[in-house]
Amino acid sequence: MKRKNKPTNTNKMKKSLVKILSISALSIAALTFTSCGSDDPDVIPPQVSDVVAKLKAGVMSGTLKESYTLTGNSYNLTGSFIIADGASLTIPAGTSIIADKKGTDVYLAVLKGGKININGTNSSPVVMTSTDGNPGDWGGLTICGKATTTAGVDVTAEVGGFKYGGTTDNDNSGVIKNLVIKGTGAQINLDSQYNGVSLYAVGSGTVLENIAVFNGADDGVEFFGGTVSAKNIYLENLEDDAIDWTEGWNGTVENSYILNTKKGFSTVVEADKDNKNPKLINLTATSIVGGTALQFKKTSGATITNLYLDGYTKQIDMKDNGPLSNVIIDGSAATTSANYNTGTKVDISGWSFINGVATSVTPLQGEVTGTVTLTADKTYNLKGSYIVKDGATLNIEAGTKIVVDPKGTDVYIAVLKGGKININGTAAKPVVMSSAAEKPGDWGGLTICGKATTTAGTDVTAEVGGFKYGGTTDNDNSGSIEYLVIKGTGAQINLDSQYNGISLYAVGSGTKIENVSIINGADDGIEFFGGTVSVKNIYLENNEDDSVDWTEGWNGKVTNTYMSHTKSGFSTAFEGDKLNNNPNFENVTAISSVGGTALQFKKQSGATITNLYLEGYTKEIDMKDGGALSNVKIDGKDASTSEKYNKGTKVDVSGWSWKKAGL
Repeated sequence: MKRKNKPTNTNKMKKSLVKILSISALSIAALTFTSCGSDDPDVIPPQVSDVVAKLKAGVMSGTLKESYTLTGNSYNLTGSFIIADGASLTIPAGTSIIADKKGTDVYLAVLKGGKININGTNSSPVVMTSTDGNPGDWGGLTICGKATTTAGVDVTAEVGGFKYGGTTDNDNSGVIKNLVIKGTGAQINLDSQYNGVSLYAVGSGTVLENIAVFNGADDGVEFFGGTVSAKNIYLENLEDDAIDWTEGWNGTVENSYILNTKKGFSTVVEADKDNKNPKLINLTATSIVGGTALQFKKTSGATITNLYLDGYTKQIDMKDNGPLSNVIIDGSAATTSANYNTGTKVDISGWSFINGVATSVTPLQGEVTGTVTLTADKTYNLKGSYIVKDGATLNIEAGTKIVVDPKGTDVYIAVLKGGKININGTAAKPVVMSSAAEKPGDWGGLTICGKATTTAGTDVTAEVGGFKYGGTTDNDNSGSIEYLVIKGTGAQINLDSQYNGISLYAVGSGTKIENVSIINGADDGIEFFGGTVSVKNIYLENNEDDSVDWTEGWNGKVTNTYMSHTKSGFSTAFEGDKLNNNPNFENVTAISSVGGTALQFKKQSGATITNLYLEGYTKEIDMKDGGALSNVKIDGKDASTSEKYNKGTKVDVSGWSWKKAGL
């Protein structure tokens, strides 16, 4: 049987061929297309928000609405940077965020539902600061959470107008570890400022560890309700409170160290409103400028364990007479009469995240031998007598500030015969020696003993300190003093003796003293006990005895002296005593708004004065013991008790910008 041949399907073959050719053509076209332009044609670049685009360029500004991790080492915070609900920002170790100095316009804020994760390490912290780190430069870090606050739910914060508060006490706003913040506290209005870190109803699920806040114009850390706790907190030189809480915060701060070296701050701790009994464990606070330590307003309180306070004028202040029983310190109700200096200090030696930033307070006390230099990058606290011995030299760098404990005659600086002091201030950076309160009699001042001649003899015993002074070397050199401001001196030794601002005992002409200001002394401003030293550009304000005093045959020269008296009861502008060796004064201005005596000469003393201007004194010339008026030459003539000396040219101190510099 003959088989039939199977017919060929020509149309089907043609279709298959066309399909194959079509696919090949598309492939070739695709290859041809991708050879120009993008290397990966199948990947479409995602849309990048303006905020993220700025972050990629190293700029922080705007509202972040997604999760993002910083990848650079340094970022510029140019305005408000807000982390929105549902978004998160992660900041790696070693990142620096430099804030523009635009006050309240520049800050970081985390809104309710947002998160910030700061992953600094002890050796490589995250740093947020303005360029200079000066108080008030920028607004700091604000975090808003969902925990409870006595203010309610969805309350409006005083900073930024952000909403905070809810019912989730274990709310988690992120992790902050090893963070350093400087220069915050910008002023919002008369009643409100940003803080270093503001925590609004932040919950206990948030981690806060190893945080340092420096140089804030307001508080260091403030809790507005919430349940968050913090550990290892270093707070230095905050102009309001170091730790502040209100609205029923009830977390714990463990291991806090507070340092105050600038006067005028508010408190170490300020608590306000309802007492939800927060806990402070291991709290150390040190001040070299007095002030108040712990303040509790209304019915607030806390439980404090291991408290160490040093240097505060007032340790416990129940501002609104709230019950002391609300404040439990080491198991007992607080007392305003106790001295809480028996606790164990918090050891911050291992807190590397503040190394190179934290202020080291250097105590000054004891004897200087060899050569010692005080530098402006350190803070010095004069705690007792500091004596420069024979053969030793004390150098003090421009801009150095010495904060003096107000302990009267126990605290002073003295340079003995053969010793030297070199104070190298400048007009822009004077050296300042002062108690914090600048009150007359707070301390003893500066005493220098030399080898020049004095009518008292050789190796005489000074009335202050019992130091020896006097010799035969009239060109003796005790060093150089330029641009020095001294405040609050004149401590009372006994009924007849006091320290002066500067006491110069037989100091020789080889010593240089120029541009010195002495303010608020309980005794004389500057006193010369014999010697030959001269002085130039001296500003003397409200010294309670004499502004310039000399005795024992001093015969140097003072050029450009300006004396101001605005407090009644002072003795004189000038007082000369004993033998007249004819010291010279050129350009003398003394102005009083409270009467008093201008120039007084005792026994046979006198002087030659050129260009004298006196204003406001009840008596201008007083020859106390009937000495000869011819001993006093004023503008080439014998002094006269009837003449008014108001025709001279006033010493112009408008350019002496340094004269009232303070701590």
